Amino acid sequence: MNTKHYTTSDLQKDFGPLTFGLSLASYRKGEELSQKEFAKILGISPQSLCDIEKERRIPTPSRAAKIARRLKEPEAFWIQLALQDLLRKESIDLDVSVS
Repeated sequence: MNTKHYTTSDLQKDFGPLTFGLSLASYRKGEELSQKEFAKILGISPQSLCDIEKERRIPTPSRAAKIARRLKEPEAFWIQLALQDLLRKESIDLDVSVS
């Protein structure tokens, strides 16, 4: 059996960049929650969650931190995703690192 082991670069090449919205949607689906249920956990409206997941809206760093705290996830990871999305939206070809 030949199984390919993906690196982050491989995943990005095959599926596109890792974004805040896609990561949040993936998290929600992994928990088997509806947008309405997940929005309540995050303390945001279902419409806001939908806009973030569909990448129509990028959360501010403070909102990304709030979402991370609600998920009990590392704030740096979610803030980094939000900042990277903001740079990508502005066509600024830089990589963000948050620690």
